[in-house]
Parts: sequence; C-alpha cells; structure tokens
Amino acid sequence: MLFNSLEFVVFFFCVLALYWRLGRRAQNLLLLAASYVFYGWWDWRFLSLILTSTFVDYVSGRRIAASERPGARRAWLALSVATNLSLLGFFKYFNFFQESLVSLLSTVGWEVGRTELRIILPVGISFYTFQTMGYTIDVFRRKVGPERNFLTFALFVAFFPQLVAGPIETAGRLLPQFRRGRQLTRDRLADGIWCLLWGFFLKIYVADNLGRVVDAVFTGDGNVPGPEVLVATYAFAFQILGDFAGYSSIAIGVAKLLGIDLMTNFLYPYFVTNPRDFWRNWHISLSSWLRDYLYIPLGGNRGSRLATYRNLMLTMLLGGLWHGAAWTFVVWGAYHGLLLAGHRAASEHGWLGSRDGGNALLKKGLAVLLMFHLTCLGWLIFRAESFAQCVHLVGSVATRLLEWSPRAEYFLIATLFFVIPVVLVQWIQRYLSPNLLRAPMGEWRRAALACSLIVVLFAWGEFGGREFVYFQF
Repeated sequence: MLFNSLEFVVFFFCVLALYWRLGRRAQNLLLLAASYVFYGWWDWRFLSLILTSTFVDYVSGRRIAASERPGARRAWLALSVATNLSLLGFFKYFNFFQESLVSLLSTVGWEVGRTELRIILPVGISFYTFQTMGYTIDVFRRKVGPERNFLTFALFVAFFPQLVAGPIETAGRLLPQFRRGRQLTRDRLADGIWCLLWGFFLKIYVADNLGRVVDAVFTGDGNVPGPEVLVATYAFAFQILGDFAGYSSIAIGVAKLLGIDLMTNFLYPYFVTNPRDFWRNWHISLSSWLRDYLYIPLGGNRGSRLATYRNLMLTMLLGGLWHGAAWTFVVWGAYHGLLLAGHRAASEHGWLGSRDGGNALLKKGLAVLLMFHLTCLGWLIFRAESFAQCVHLVGSVATRLLEWSPRAEYFLIATLFFVIPVVLVQWIQRYLSPNLLRAPMGEWRRAALACSLIVVLFAWGEFGGREFVYFQF
C-alpha cells in the first residue's frame, strides 16, 4: 500500500476515524492490526518474517535483561542478531552472493552450478530488522529496559507510518510513546498536515516528475551525449531527495496525527560543505544507526588514524551494501568511505585551511558547490543499473560533453522547473529559518500557502502512483 495511493487515503481515514475514540490500549491494538494490514497489502506471507523478528527479539530482550551471566546475555544477543541478519541475508543477498561467487570461481577455471531461487525481496526488511536489532543491542548495553508487553513491542516493530522506509527509530524514543496516553493538540494537527502536504509535494511534484528525466537516460546502455548524462544525474540527486525525504515527511505527518513523534530524517544535505555534514543531514536515522551500532563498536576514532580510516571504510561499505544487492552499491559505499576518510585526513593535517576572512562567503559557497558535485558523482554510481552502464555514462561526460541536443535542453528546463522550489526552501531553512515549514504564521497565510501547494500538486503533480525509491532497499 503506497502513501501516494487512494487505497492508503481510505485506509488512513478509517484508522483515524476510530483511533481517537479509543483508550490507549485499544489505540495500540488498532495500530498493530492496521500495521499488519498495511504491510500484508503487498504480500501477506511476509508477515511471518515480521512476526519471527518480533517474537525472537521480544524473548531475547527479556532474557538478556533477566540473565546475570555475561555468557548467557551474549548468547541471547547473538540469537537476536543472527536471526535478523539471516532473514535479511537470505531474502536480500542470497542470489547476489551466489552469482558473485560463481563468477569469481569461473575466472579461475572452476565452473560450478547455480541454485536458482525465485526470492522476492520483502518490502522494508532492511528497515525493520535494523530497528528491532537495535532494540536488543540497547537492552544488552542497558540503555533501555526490556519491553514486557508483547503487543506494545510488536507495535514498535511494525508501526505502519515508518515500517517500510523509516525513519529507523530507537527503542528509547518510540517505545515510551506507545506506553503513555496521547493527545491531538491543535499544534500537532497543524504540524501533521504541513508534513503531509510537504511530503506529497516532494514526492508527487518533484520526485515523480524528475523520474521521467532520469529514466530516459539511465534505462538504456549509457550511450547518450554527455549533457544528458549530467542533467539526468542532477535530476536524480533531487529525485531521490524528493522521493525519500517526501516519504519521511509523510510518515512523520501521519504519525503526528496519531499522536506519535518520529525523528527528523532529512535536513538540507545539498547545502553542506563536507562529507561528514552530508551524512548528518541525509538519511539521519540510518547514519545514526551505523554510527551507534557499527562504527563505534568497531572502535570509532579511539584508535590510531589508520584504524579510524579502516572503521570508516568498513561502516560505509556495509552501509552501501545495505542499500541493495549489487556491486554498484558497494562501490558507492566505498566512494563515500573514501570521501569521509579523505576529509578527516585533510582536517587532521590542516589542509582545508580557514574560511575566515573577507572572502569567507565565497569559500563556503565553493565548498558547497564542490561537495554537491562530489555527491552527484556518487549518485551516478548509485543509480547506474550496472558497472558497464556506469562506465559508459562517465565516458559520455568525459568525451561527449559538447554534444548539446534539443532533448538535453528539454531535460534541463524540466529539471529546473521541478528543482528550484526545493532549492529555495532548503536554502531558506539552512541560512535563514530552520523551522520554515513549521514557522508560526497567521491562519490566512497558512491557508494561502496550503492552497498554493495543493494547486501546484494538482496542476503539475505526477499521479502515476510510482513506488518510493527506497522500497527496493
């Protein structure tokens, strides 16, 4: 069930109509049932995977907290981690690793057969397995206590607004909200509606329209002129921002209307000056998870410089692999690992210099522009459907950059038309008003702005019902 579908609108209004007539426990039960309906809408069989993770991690959390012996605590944690990673590994990576192994063995002359399995990737499995695995790790670290109510814990795992594409919440933030009563205040209602409107604007107006430009270039063999590749890469940078930030904004808005606060998942990632700040503003819940449950346990920056660079690279390699079962994602992760390590090395050696002085604004602007283009190069790798296509596309930029065409001109005009509003809003958020979308304003101004967004959506929105990009992850 897609947020941008009529089915979801009907589904959510039905849930909302009942929800605020019930007490807290009944509300939780309704939310849990609605979450299973929401997820089972794609394929009811995959509910068994969520139930498996829920049961194993519920029991593991209780046993970790009750056990006094360190060995027993580690055994229950290992059961939780192994169960979640096994489910994720089989459904997402079995065919990928098998094909990679077969190809590797064939290069040394060892031909082996393949086991052909028709494995369907369950929607959202990367998100909810990380969330529930984070819970047992936090219980093991004694950062949170074990949840004793099974239905409350099941709702934590399956809460439908953020179930299939995040934000990836921590137990310390989300579980307490299910344990206490909730109210729909006027401010919460206004915030929720604004988040919904802005999310649909990002998805339907920005992302889905830009998707037509991106698909026209990235669905072929890469044999297109350089200007088209450049424009399509820029378009994809804002398509994936609009698509994923749009989903997160809708999820936050839906949750607010249910009395639940989800974490901010995106800020202004294309107005940063370095790779570290990019990951502090892009998919914040994932980057926080990778930092807290992977980078820091590996040693973080507590060891030697070489060990710190190793930890950065391993974290980003696994972060890239988390995004998809393809070597292009692994290379994308390695690329960002190199950017992070390079920026850290440059900072430690003082190579970046100071941005103070009379030309500080110019230096900062150039740093933002450089970081944006480095990010876009990564997006080209990310979006390419194969290494061969990626090589062709990069080659086109390098050798056919002057082959301007009417199609490239059309792509550029279309991209600017859908990108400029997002750039303006994020520029204002970054430099003038961080809370722009939730800023206090008169009711007439708020109503006028809301009506403007709705008019733009219906005038130029793409209502084809495109899936969200991150559903494949």
